[in-house]
Amino acid sequence: MLSSDANKLRLYIEKIENLEVEKTEIQENISDVYKQAKGDGFDPKIMKKIIRLKKMKTEDRENEDMLLDTYMLALGMIPPSGSEGE
Repeated sequence: MLSSDANKLRLYIEKIENLEVEKTEIQENISDVYKQAKGDGFDPKIMKKIIRLKKMKTEDRENEDMLLDTYMLALGMIPPSGSEGE
């Protein structure tokens, strides 16, 4: 390998290593925020779900909701629509 290629490779590796350290620090900061929210009575598990849903396109979220309802209905976890009050 040419020395310039080896130098480029070394620089890429160092850059990735530095970004991995930053990523770990950011993950720790996010974890701290979830802990603070939990201390204020919020459910971090639900917050994570909300954040995941917010990242989705509306159409994808609606499709996921529809499939979830379909599967839950098939498993008897929710009553069929129109059967309320029967």
